[in-house]
Amino acid sequence: MTDADTATTTTTSGTGPLAGHLVVDLSRALAGPHATMMLADLGARVIKVETPGTGDDTRGWGPPFVGPEDDRQSTYFLSCNRNKESIALDLKSDDGRAVLGDLIARADVVVENFRPGVLDRLGFSTAAMLESNPRLVILSITGFGHDGPESTRSGYDQIVQGEAGLMSVTGSAADDPQRVGVPIADLLSGMYGAYGTVAALLERATTGRGQVVRTSLLASIVGVHAFQGTRATVAGENPEAQGNHHPSIAPYGLFACRGGSVQISIGSEGLWRTFCELFGLGATEEGCASNADRVRNRAAVIEKVEGVFADRDPEALLETLRGAGIPAGKVRSIQEVYEWDQVLSQGLKVEVEHPVLGPIALPGPPLRFFEPTGAQPEDGAAGSVETESTKRDHAAPPTLNQHGDSIRAWLASTPRQD
Repeated sequence: MTDADTATTTTTSGTGPLAGHLVVDLSRALAGPHATMMLADLGARVIKVETPGTGDDTRGWGPPFVGPEDDRQSTYFLSCNRNKESIALDLKSDDGRAVLGDLIARADVVVENFRPGVLDRLGFSTAAMLESNPRLVILSITGFGHDGPESTRSGYDQIVQGEAGLMSVTGSAADDPQRVGVPIADLLSGMYGAYGTVAALLERATTGRGQVVRTSLLASIVGVHAFQGTRATVAGENPEAQGNHHPSIAPYGLFACRGGSVQISIGSEGLWRTFCELFGLGATEEGCASNADRVRNRAAVIEKVEGVFADRDPEALLETLRGAGIPAGKVRSIQEVYEWDQVLSQGLKVEVEHPVLGPIALPGPPLRFFEPTGAQPEDGAAGSVETESTKRDHAAPPTLNQHGDSIRAWLASTPRQD
């Protein structure tokens, strides 16, 4: 527990697994801000330190921008900064460095994604921060890693998607490399960073000491190579893009039907037999008897599946597939996703009050928390009744320096933990 739990400047502290923890967010763009937003969603108090006048780079990333003409807001910035406070500090000035030093002395976590050496030149090296606050957990996110022969390279998501091999297995074919439709290297490195930070905080509870957690955009992509990675490292294969069909399972992918398409996932031999019975196909005929056979003869299998789908509309086909227990779905637009009742039921769209825009809807956090009550369900089902304890009081992403005065006042009224 730190002095952060006495704060009066935030509307979001006090609930969640990380309540009472103070995070100083020195990061910008997406990887670091995504990590700190995850920590804020878990109840940590996150103070975002921004450059005076311009703020985080993403405040200028657009269109789309929304709001009044004289105070346009970037929807990119809104996507990764909920539940935070903002203070603008010139870290080249004595005042800015003094305020940052006061924040670091009180912090549980500092998150930064500067190029190696930048913080050192400002007087906030890793050693200096840990000397000021030995219990501090420092999360450092770089593009290609903090050491090694290419550690000084700037890290940009699409460049790393290419360099780390992801684009080579994404696209319609080997000669059609494609980026993922979101900045996945940034997002994954933020997720890995938040995961590492929580682990370091857990260890600190035993040792009493903080530590440095390092990850990178490069590491985050290599970390999710999954079976494509072991195809290379174990089987000696060089995976290539092959469109909307799984490289190791068939049939598994996007299939054309009358007036559209559907996705199916036949992940077991039992499902394959059910599918074949449903549509009059031979489950054991040559080239189809096992998953390995179907993968080797993928083109012929796709032709068979699309042949029996050809006279069926997407919605009717999906109803038939789901009725038989065949995993199936459609491809929704992003707008359709936020109108879907299942998404709404999971808290994946939240309403907040923005100081410039008024009430707005944001994508919601992906975690939910429940506490067992010990009571038995009224319908006699197994298990016990649970009470949801998920954080609900979300705050809008802050305007630049929105909390600057109140944070300075809080610092002046609470002692450093020297």
